[in-house]
Amino acid sequence: MFVGHYSAALAAKAIEPRAPLWTYVIAAQFVDIGWSAFVMGGLEKVRIDESLPGSTLVLDSMPWTHSLPAAAAWSIIGGLLTLALLKSWRCSLIVGAVVFSHWLLDLAVHRQDLELWFGGTKVGFGLWNLPVPEQALEIGLLGLAGMYWAAQRVQAGRTVWPAVVFVGLLVVVQVAAMFSPPTGDPMQIGMSALAVYLVVGAAAWLVERGQGAAGERLRARPERA
Repeated sequence: MFVGHYSAALAAKAIEPRAPLWTYVIAAQFVDIGWSAFVMGGLEKVRIDESLPGSTLVLDSMPWTHSLPAAAAWSIIGGLLTLALLKSWRCSLIVGAVVFSHWLLDLAVHRQDLELWFGGTKVGFGLWNLPVPEQALEIGLLGLAGMYWAAQRVQAGRTVWPAVVFVGLLVVVQVAAMFSPPTGDPMQIGMSALAVYLVVGAAAWLVERGQGAAGERLRARPERA
């Protein structure tokens, strides 16, 4: 699962448009941003098996990012950071939900490498082993969420081009990823993944900045719980 994770970000932006798009985009990959850093630091283990269908990643150990308790912890951290930044409980709860959606979407596609508890049973429905349905799922989720966001913008009397541009960018990134699977040692894999996540986050900031989203930005005032 790659661009499919961003479907949660787009849906969240439609539900609560006051938070900046980039916060939702980073939240959607917050778990993998941590995973990239931990792989580079040797705390989690990954290798490549080119004989595998679909994703060639073998995720041997990911207890600190992709176990169920860890995913819950990352969600809480993301929500608290959002609360500190935006002073909004509603936005913080939605961002936390976007962070946790990462684990749920990974559950659909990963092989059995997601721990239900630290050192416990590993689960995963393995859609990676069926590349065409897996890609269809990702693009389908992205398309539906993009249309939802676009519809929300139309209802609010705004243009749809930010949704079109950002979804189009993600489709281009997905196609590029299909033709350039991960290679190299864990350090290279982690660095490449982290760079992509940060670039997509920066693109989200640029898209929203370009369309003058001041009216949607959350005002810096406390909000009652």
